[in-house]
Amino acid sequence: MPFTLPSRTPAGPRRRTLLASAAGAFALAGCSAPESSTDATGGSPSAADRARARAARDSQVLAERYATVITAHPSLADRLRPLRAEVVRHAAAFDTGEPASASASASPSTSVSPSASPAAPADEKGALADLATAERTLADQRTKALLDVPGELARLLASVAAAGAAHAYLLTEGTK
Repeated sequence: MPFTLPSRTPAGPRRRTLLASAAGAFALAGCSAPESSTDATGGSPSAADRARARAARDSQVLAERYATVITAHPSLADRLRPLRAEVVRHAAAFDTGEPASASASASPSTSVSPSASPAAPADEKGALADLATAERTLADQRTKALLDVPGELARLLASVAAAGAAHAYLLTEGTK
């Protein structure tokens, strides 16, 4: 009968397993930390709240521009209504109802002055180009803002920026 030595494996978990578990728990805790809605300065709106309010306001202004073009060029209404409806949904997605976005959640007639929404160009092609430029500019601004906002808001901004770029494409594609 051969003599076998007892296993030298300790009864508990190995040191490497404990370190890996601790690192994983630390990473998960860091990834799932709640997003603060206020700065450490005592209740003022955070950068994320300000970015969210600005995004809602920008979408409302863009929706007004669509409405102006639809009013000026009724023949474009069927083409522009679905895009405007998307922009209105974007404004609603950004509007959280928190104090920082109170100005953004006001009705378009109170938050958007007539001068903020320029008159539509006289020709349809120019009006579509104007909307496409506005969509593209806003999509670029939102893409740049991604670096300064926390995860969930960054994902929303990225999604809406992509939709804006698609709107710009759709607005210019029909004019070629």
